[in-house]
Amino acid sequence: MLLTGWRRTADDRFAVTARWPPDHDFYAVRHHRHDPLLLSETVRQTFPLLAHEAYGVPFGHHLVWDSYAWCLNSDLLHADGSAVDLELHVAAQDVVRRRGSVAVLSLAYDVVRDGVSLATATSRFTIQVPAVYQRLRGDHGDPAAVQAIPVPPAVSAQSVGKVAVGDVVLAPADAPQRWQLRVDADHSVLFDHPVDHAPGMLLLEAVRQVAHGVSGRTPVSVIAMDVRFHRYAELDAPSWLEARRIPSDAAGRPRLVVTCSQEGAELLSCTVTLDEASQQPEQSVSNLVGD
Repeated sequence: MLLTGWRRTADDRFAVTARWPPDHDFYAVRHHRHDPLLLSETVRQTFPLLAHEAYGVPFGHHLVWDSYAWCLNSDLLHADGSAVDLELHVAAQDVVRRRGSVAVLSLAYDVVRDGVSLATATSRFTIQVPAVYQRLRGDHGDPAAVQAIPVPPAVSAQSVGKVAVGDVVLAPADAPQRWQLRVDADHSVLFDHPVDHAPGMLLLEAVRQVAHGVSGRTPVSVIAMDVRFHRYAELDAPSWLEARRIPSDAAGRPRLVVTCSQEGAELLSCTVTLDEASQQPEQSVSNLVGD
């Protein structure tokens, strides 16, 4: 748990405090910088906190990610071996209620470190009551009843910016710029509670690893994502990720579009912005298997 407290500052306005550890077992410090996806994990943890505590959503209701966008200043990710205290200024931009309960929340974030804005983010999620969720999920709604496919062999950990093969979420596929999602339900961070589908943070991690894989020997840092979640990633069928380069942003930083699909249906689309200048390689990085 990264969050340490919260308070209401005005109607639909909140201040949430968080603390990043000096290092993290999965979102590890690299190149003397904290992992940019630690920001996303911090933001994600605010969803149930604010939904339940600030808006009275009953426990057992399902929070379903619809969209998520973030951008950060990578210079402010510097790590010096001490914990990092953050304050998240959160504004609810849209609160949709149905039958007296919150059904949709759209939140905007300004994440501050040492009085300086580290990142901004926006997110929208829907809230499903258990009966509706079960009706939507059908036979896939029971984690105990879903027979997950075997975990395929991983690509090289170095090729996707990781150290341990157990943290790799991509497997080789049959074409360049294409990978199979590697879903290991025993991963203690990405699967920190039982779920009936691939978690959103697993998909974001896959997108980040695709970006590292596409970049090859050039060390990069992901500094922005703009994600749309379209469908659930089921555990009993393979999911496939593909990447293509698009024109650089206004600052000249490279960008990619990464998609994830399953049985011909798109699950996720994400525009990724990279910073090639913010890191220096710690060691040689091998090319991605299959490229």
